[in-house]
Amino acid sequence: MSRDPLLEPYQLRHLTIRNRIISTAHAPNLVEDGHPRDRYRLYHEEKAKGGIGMTMVGGSTNIAPDSPSVFGQLYAGDDSIVPWFQRLTDGVKSHGAAIMCQITHMGRRTAWDDGYWLPVIGPSGRRERAHRAFPKVMEREDMARVVGEFVAAARRCQEGGFDGIELLSHSHLLGQFLSPLVNDREDDYGGSLENRLRLTLEVLAAVRAAVGPEMILGIRMTGDELEEAGLTADDCVAVARMLAETGQVDFLNILAGAPYDDLGLAGWVPPMGMPSAPHLPIAGRIRQATGLPVIHAGGIADLATARHAVSEGHVDLVGMTRAHIADPHLVAKLMRGEEDRIRPCVGLGACVDRVNQGKPAVCGHNAATGREAVMPHVIGPADTRGKVVVVGGGPGGLEAARVSALRGHEVILMEAADRLGGQLLLACKGRVRRQVWGVADWLIAEVERLGVDTRLNRYAEAEDVVAEAPDAVIIATGGWPEPPAIPGADLTLSGWDVLSGAARPSGAVLLLDEAGDQPGAVTADALAEMGCAIELVTPDRSPLHDLGPTTSAVALRQLARDGVQMTCLHEMIRVEAIGPKQRATLRHVLTGQTVTREVDHVVVEHGLTPSDALYHALKEGSSNLGQLDHAAMIAGTDPFRVLNPEGRYWLARIGDAVAGRNIHAAVYDALRVCKTL
Repeated sequence: MSRDPLLEPYQLRHLTIRNRIISTAHAPNLVEDGHPRDRYRLYHEEKAKGGIGMTMVGGSTNIAPDSPSVFGQLYAGDDSIVPWFQRLTDGVKSHGAAIMCQITHMGRRTAWDDGYWLPVIGPSGRRERAHRAFPKVMEREDMARVVGEFVAAARRCQEGGFDGIELLSHSHLLGQFLSPLVNDREDDYGGSLENRLRLTLEVLAAVRAAVGPEMILGIRMTGDELEEAGLTADDCVAVARMLAETGQVDFLNILAGAPYDDLGLAGWVPPMGMPSAPHLPIAGRIRQATGLPVIHAGGIADLATARHAVSEGHVDLVGMTRAHIADPHLVAKLMRGEEDRIRPCVGLGACVDRVNQGKPAVCGHNAATGREAVMPHVIGPADTRGKVVVVGGGPGGLEAARVSALRGHEVILMEAADRLGGQLLLACKGRVRRQVWGVADWLIAEVERLGVDTRLNRYAEAEDVVAEAPDAVIIATGGWPEPPAIPGADLTLSGWDVLSGAARPSGAVLLLDEAGDQPGAVTADALAEMGCAIELVTPDRSPLHDLGPTTSAVALRQLARDGVQMTCLHEMIRVEAIGPKQRATLRHVLTGQTVTREVDHVVVEHGLTPSDALYHALKEGSSNLGQLDHAAMIAGTDPFRVLNPEGRYWLARIGDAVAGRNIHAAVYDALRVCKTL
């Protein structure tokens, strides 16, 4: 028997949870019509297959029509969800994991112009910056209705076969009543802490009466809002004690912070550039004060931190939610003694930010997550062993080599540089995004362990590839930052020049960011670290336009600290040399008016042009003429079709060698091309 505290079972009343590692409630936006259908079910089943102790589903499961979904939540406001609940719980339990559901009314933390276009409600009329709705001030009749809707939703969860229910207070309607930042009522539901807790206690008592004593019931609440005039740590300890004294609560799930704006959300669900697990002591204090079992999740991405959280008595169950998005087989690998093979969560933020942009969550570097019906987490061997040549050692090429090697093929990886990692060697520069190198670290370790024949400093030509007599060739050569098509473009530097160290600008720098993604932010951060005075110019209506709320808030905070000036809605149309300086002419994209800037350097970030010469040189010799069947790629089947009977190998190009995109696109291309080779 292992003595690892993380692998010890935990007894939560009558429920035995097989280990201390859980996935807390979140909304991956995999719902269909508000239901957890097959895609949602398979996403949670994969974690159960991977050994997790418990998965909690339904992050922000809505209970009422005036609590509409704005980021792909479940809807438990009518009985149609019950059969889907039953399939979900049966599936997860069949793999030995426990399963609970979180339910909530979002109060003001949603939008009025979605769903049924009902006004949002709240304790007061105060608007939340993140979701931007002005709420209707609740009447007593609204409160009674909401209590009844919590009860009805709880009964549906019970009928759906869940082991327990979690009531969400933190930042949602119940927490809004509790917080002095939101609640300015002067009746029995405002003023004192006891009054502000009144609605929570009413909901708790009604739900407990409805589901009976055998259903496990917990509350997710804040342990400290960490905001001036907000709930203090002492306030939250007092609230937790009052909840414990009811005898109706079986566990507390403790968070911290006030996610009422983008930076608040980033503090609650931290991307890279934020501290790791900063709120563990807050959870531990409430555990000590109440004696109740405590759950905590918040930036706990690695097993060492999780182990510390349990062994030091901060928590009873540790939430590793995003860590399981990165690797749903985390626990199984730990049990096999393969902790070093766990694909790490590095805080890329693609999961949280995409959901808050209305898109399904993905892991930035695990393309199978959320696609379990068509993409495997465990790669099986091919029926016939062949030879695969991969050209390019960035994340796409490394993933192609890893998957091909797991298929049992002989794999040769050719890389022109003297190090593997590709653009990740640049992306980890600056201060905020250094953890991104963890993606490369894991992939490099995997291809080394699998015995891939890696050849560095090898600028591959077509004859070099053909000489290997490959059965398949994967072109992952990435892209190149071509100068912009404007007069004087040859005077400019690229973000690559800055991040690679090929150029070291000084003085005043104009940085034109036409992409609105991480490369511009990283380049600005690196320039600031060099001591440059920077103006970031973008044709978009906001800087870093394509980033989601958590990653943009952290990046913009760093740039603000660096004193970066930001100019939106301007494009650059010309650069001229003026003595030792440069004059950039900018044009307003809406009015056409022009202005000029005289600076020491102009740096341009406007995406990549594919480095595809090798692909085109090899195309005529391939059996598929380099083409991939899109329907097969979508369905997860073999994408190669014979278009040239004289061809000698299959050929595919992936990632930025096709078109400039991001890490996830590159590894997703690699997985769906190579998993059937």
